[in-house]
Amino acid sequence: MRRSIALLLVVSPLLWITWGRSPRHESPKDLPVIDAVVPEDLPDRRKLAEYLGPFKLEGAWQIKSRHTMVFGYSALVPEPDGRLTAFNDSGDILRFAPPGVPGLPPRPNWIRFERKAATKAARDVESATRDPASGGYWLGLEGRNSIVKVDGKFRATGEVTPPAMSGWGVNTGPEALARLKDGRFVTIREVTPSWRESRLHDALIFSGDPISHPHPQRFRFDGPDNFSVVDMAVLPDGRALILMRRLLWPMPMRFVGRIVIADTARIRPGNVWHSAPLASLASVLPVDNFEAIAAVPRADGRITVWLMSDDNAMRVLQRTLLWKLSVDPKQLPWPK
Repeated sequence: MRRSIALLLVVSPLLWITWGRSPRHESPKDLPVIDAVVPEDLPDRRKLAEYLGPFKLEGAWQIKSRHTMVFGYSALVPEPDGRLTAFNDSGDILRFAPPGVPGLPPRPNWIRFERKAATKAARDVESATRDPASGGYWLGLEGRNSIVKVDGKFRATGEVTPPAMSGWGVNTGPEALARLKDGRFVTIREVTPSWRESRLHDALIFSGDPISHPHPQRFRFDGPDNFSVVDMAVLPDGRALILMRRLLWPMPMRFVGRIVIADTARIRPGNVWHSAPLASLASVLPVDNFEAIAAVPRADGRITVWLMSDDNAMRVLQRTLLWKLSVDPKQLPWPK
């Protein structure tokens, strides 16, 4: 989204609205957390297959809410009970049962940071991954270019700000964060390091928990031309689905996206990590600013893939969308 100075001039008032917004952590008790979950109209099967490739779109919904904490989701984590935990860009959390999954009513919450987080930049969660042992989470904060660890009650227990992330920018930081099966951690910067580079993103790999292993090694991620990295989800076999996004037009806002795949076993410090394209989230589909992805294995061998969009707290111009995709991992390539 930084490729055009003219575009930035048009969008700058919107950036002020979204970046400067400071939502309340206490909401009126008479407001429901979610007012409605409205199904989206879907194109015909042939059109979906044309753009989504191996993925089957099983459903798409718009989540409507007047609640002051329900907006702007940039990270999505699946829970063992089938619910999803979504993190927004002001440190708020929504745990909810997606359509078709029985569960408790949706519950909002917020992160208790160890150090003062009065500004949006200080609590801007853009990526998250779960600790299977404790039920806590590691969170990537792009305003601070740090990784914060929280317990199951969302209380911060540690933070690391690696020097290797210090130049990642205030609003272009660690948009993707994942814990690998061997205990290593991967994070990828949202944008490429310069205007002249359209594909290669800075990335880091930590040998273990970033809090106790704060000295990562650098590598680069190769994605499609002029797309931003916005999230990633690791499959049981070690491959990663990486969600990417591009702003097409600012007024009204129109976005497109990509889902690509990469093999985490091929990450090498100092080298380029290559990906392969899987799906195009084109504007002819019910899309918005998709920034969150989660992958959940199913009993039938397929993978459920959830996508969620960031409405930037601008409910008139943008929507909070939730997609349910499924895919057979045997149909996915193994990039080299």
